[in-house]
Amino acid sequence: MKRFLLTGLLLTAFAASASAAFDVGQLMSDLAKHKGGRAKFTEKRFLAVLDKPVIATGEMTYTPPDRLEKRTQTPKVETLTLDKDLLTIEREKQKLSINLANQPEALAFVDSIRGTLAGNRAALEKNYALHLAGSSDKWVLTLLPSDQKIAALVQRITVSGTKNQVRSIEYLQADGDRSLLTIEPIDGK
Repeated sequence: MKRFLLTGLLLTAFAASASAAFDVGQLMSDLAKHKGGRAKFTEKRFLAVLDKPVIATGEMTYTPPDRLEKRTQTPKVETLTLDKDLLTIEREKQKLSINLANQPEALAFVDSIRGTLAGNRAALEKNYALHLAGSSDKWVLTLLPSDQKIAALVQRITVSGTKNQVRSIEYLQADGDRSLLTIEPIDGK
């Protein structure tokens, strides 16, 4: 009986220490180990001016630490490429490039995605307070803007995932509109 109790206590202590060890630092370390890859996405935008959400689908490719490409197939073909601080949008036969270094609020918004995917805690904490819930198997990271200019645009960003994979990103804008991006890895990456 003593041996059973001792084993039970050891297992409880191990489980408690394992869950206590999962914090923002551990999550960022896990995310930083991800080698990038391709994923399918579905994005639902809930806008106050519309009765139904706008739904877009396509494929994303992330190449650490700072290249993200989002190819939308429906409802309209569009490619959005973020390479370092250059954002390029291609739609129909038009191409627009924006240097985000000249747009600090937009860069902070973009860095919420890129910083999370790269596990770059310092980049995230420049503009957001980070709040983590869950365990390494199923976690939710909430980013709350710490800068007034960013808070004027976005109320909060909620990123959910499993282990070192981001599975969804929800943006709640300051005006109440929101979007939910769900991500499903291709080829287990």
